[in-house]
Amino acid sequence: MCKDNNATAAQVVPQVESYDLTPAGQTAKQFEIIQRKAKALTASTIVPETYHNNIGNCIIAIEMAERMGTPPLMVMQNLYIVHGNPAWSSKYLVGCINASKRFTTLRYEFRGEEGKPDYGCRCFAYEASDKERKEPLYGDWITLDMANKEGWTKKSGSKWLTMPNQMLRYRAAAFWQRVYCPEISMGLLTTEEAEDIAVDTTSAQADAARAKAEEMRRKATEAMQRQAKPEIEDAVIVDETTGEVKMDI
Repeated sequence: MCKDNNATAAQVVPQVESYDLTPAGQTAKQFEIIQRKAKALTASTIVPETYHNNIGNCIIAIEMAERMGTPPLMVMQNLYIVHGNPAWSSKYLVGCINASKRFTTLRYEFRGEEGKPDYGCRCFAYEASDKERKEPLYGDWITLDMANKEGWTKKSGSKWLTMPNQMLRYRAAAFWQRVYCPEISMGLLTTEEAEDIAVDTTSAQADAARAKAEEMRRKATEAMQRQAKPEIEDAVIVDETTGEVKMDI
């Protein structure tokens, strides 16, 4: 009987060890390690408040950092929640592009008269392999006219009104990055873009509410006019002799 028990135990141990070596076992082990890292980070007073006592947020930050090849704390300090959605700091995004070594440092080109609608900025750089700088990589022009038409300047306290040059640089860099190296941002917007999109949504909702209120006022006015019309007609008296129209009020 003892021999059978020993044999059974001997069979179980190799099965456990072999599972740890399988892809599923390795994945489970890695997740446990990430959890321990996340738990340590949640107790830190250096990380932003979004990650305090929130293991889930820390795990996401750690996984993003591993994909980007950067320290988790760097991601935590530059990933913000804007209206419920994660977004990158524009400064961090530009820093990632410059540090990638795939391109030369981002440069900014301005055109037009400062303060005028056609005043704008675009980014450009060269691939690192383009030693002779023959093929510049240009981004789209971002102008004040575009900012006005897209509603970016309509938010109360908008930075577009107080520091337009900096906002033009940030938006031009974001547009350039999505064209030439979209993997750097992992599909996320910048904080400025997220704020502007939220403004656009709020403006659209306000316009829709105003239109609905105007339609309700119009229908109410028409209804009142229809109700008053018979009373007015009953009050009209026509003199059969002279044809004079009189009001019996």
